[in-house]
Amino acid sequence: MTEKTSHPAAIDDAVFLGRAIERLSVLIAEQSKTVFDTMGIVIPVRSCSLMTVLATLGTASASDLARELGHSHQLVMQKIPKLLRLGLIQHRNDDNDARRRVFMPTDEGLSQLAKFGQCTVLIRAAYAGLFAEVGDVRQFVDRAADALHAKPLDKRIDSPG
Repeated sequence: MTEKTSHPAAIDDAVFLGRAIERLSVLIAEQSKTVFDTMGIVIPVRSCSLMTVLATLGTASASDLARELGHSHQLVMQKIPKLLRLGLIQHRNDDNDARRRVFMPTDEGLSQLAKFGQCTVLIRAAYAGLFAEVGDVRQFVDRAADALHAKPLDKRIDSPG
């Protein structure tokens, strides 16, 4: 006779909340790409916030961008090469530290950001319709993240024994 063991959770279980949110993120990115293509926007969907922050700052190091975005330095550095190849940003060495590179948007990058700005009006309206259907997902995600920062998941689990 075999011992009863607990079965793994089904993939639609709350245990896999991160997976569900990632699926939504991927779907939004894919559908946003379709909109971008229609509007002639070449900024990678997942780099729009980086481009927006860089344009706001004017010039910034990868560390500056990571701090402003709340991302890791590594994640920012993964996005930089494509933005350079697309001619959306450029870089130079920092005058005070030769090891450090400073990034700035190019004229093409600023032109693309202007197109993105026009696109945000349309996307915001589309989200308003979506939120009318399902509730304000953005507020829910922000509240959930704030709650997890205030009390991390490991503090929400009763320790066995």
